[in-house]
Amino acid sequence: MMPEAITARFGGEPLARPPTALDHGKRSCWLLCRTGKFLCALPIEHVIEIMRPLPVEQIAGAPHYVRGLSIIHGAPVPVIDLGLIVGDRATASTRLVLIRAAARSIAITVDNVLGVSVITGDALGELPPLLRDAAPDTIAAIGRLDNDLIIFLHVTRIVPETVIGRLNAEKAAL
Repeated sequence: MMPEAITARFGGEPLARPPTALDHGKRSCWLLCRTGKFLCALPIEHVIEIMRPLPVEQIAGAPHYVRGLSIIHGAPVPVIDLGLIVGDRATASTRLVLIRAAARSIAITVDNVLGVSVITGDALGELPPLLRDAAPDTIAAIGRLDNDLIIFLHVTRIVPETVIGRLNAEKAAL
């Protein structure tokens, strides 16, 4: 049985516009993805498209969660491994989720995409005090769906600007 806060799952009634806030009682649309043991939620207003994995060129010295760069729609795009951001295992990478993070596009590898869910702010909880410093730039909130822990991600902060700038500069030099 699903919590009442989750009002639609995998294709329920569309909203007029997807809200962006995680405010108490407000509804927002999320793309649910699985990576290893974790269920992760990306704000749907940041999702550009879902695609099959593409070739990735590794970049020396990139953070451990950055797989490298891929050419997507003619431009170099950083590819981030969601499994290494929220856990300690790389994803099987059966799908890439292309997202808009600030003025840039970022591809996120996931094990699989489950669908879209409409979730109210009531379903979200804060990170426990011991975990607040673990990933404050990437994890916005936590929640629960059935027996799964859901990690709600900050997509605009998933990769620091300095890392994106360095990746783009190294790709241009190739």
